[in-house]
Amino acid sequence: YRKAEAERTQGLTDDASVAEHAGIAISMVLGDIENRKLTTADDIVMADRDMTARLLAARPDIRVGQGIDVHPFDEGDAVILCGVAIPYSQKLKGHSDADVAMHALTDAILGTIGEGDIGVHFPPSDPQWKGAESRIFLAKAVELLEAKRGIVANADITILAEAPKISPHVAAMRAFLAPLLKVDPSRIAIKATTMEKLGAIGRKEGIMAYATVTVRLP
Repeated sequence: YRKAEAERTQGLTDDASVAEHAGIAISMVLGDIENRKLTTADDIVMADRDMTARLLAARPDIRVGQGIDVHPFDEGDAVILCGVAIPYSQKLKGHSDADVAMHALTDAILGTIGEGDIGVHFPPSDPQWKGAESRIFLAKAVELLEAKRGIVANADITILAEAPKISPHVAAMRAFLAPLLKVDPSRIAIKATTMEKLGAIGRKEGIMAYATVTVRLP
């Protein structure tokens, strides 16, 4: 490179041409079409699409799991949903942090691979899980899925609550869940609805959550 610069040599398009100019012998080897040269932003986009297509083609077994959970209110000052603490006049009661939405999501993933539910892996009778963050449970479910070479395709969560208001926190929830599920936030849907004051949820006695997850396995 120093020689080419010193001689102000023109027309050198890559490392090989610079080496040739310096008198270095060049050899050619057979390449692989999958090992494409990425030069422009469009090249990277196309390579990403190709890798994604190969990833999905290698996992044709599509499964769907669902999870449902409910927790009553207790004295407190915040409700934890999808890992996000939402200020409120009460908290949810449970052995762990009582993240009802993440519990439903965890059960949904476990359901896709026939691995029971949270209670099987983290029994409430075990004191080590008292007050535990629910991300631990979700991470375990994803770990079990990955042990079978599976991946999460998308997650859809519905939270039933009269209060607190959920919608202002949805973006933060998706951002929290995305790295745990190892997906882009766009593959996570979080919706909230009330019970129109019907039943225990409608009377503000607790919160319920439903989750549906699609996964792909070999």
